[in-house]
Amino acid sequence: METKLPISLDWSTEEVVDVIQFFEMLEKASKQKVAPEQVLDKYRRFKEIVPSKSEEKQLFKAYDEELGISCFHTLKKIREQG
Repeated sequence: METKLPISLDWSTEEVVDVIQFFEMLEKASKQKVAPEQVLDKYRRFKEIVPSKSEEKQLFKAYDEELGISCFHTLKKIREQG
């Protein structure tokens, strides 16, 4: 299955890679146990790239629809563990 990840053409190649890694980490965390600090480190980097809460919500929604997971709830669960 080909996944269409939400990315911006304004991001550098490094930023695109970092955002993709963050979403991959969220996907992994939604299916199995991962170290909370790994996810939170990726999230901090994600927020450097996407500081806007509204843009974050748009990206989360697009990813949620693409993969059938809830980025918000997965991240909330991780924060409660950490």
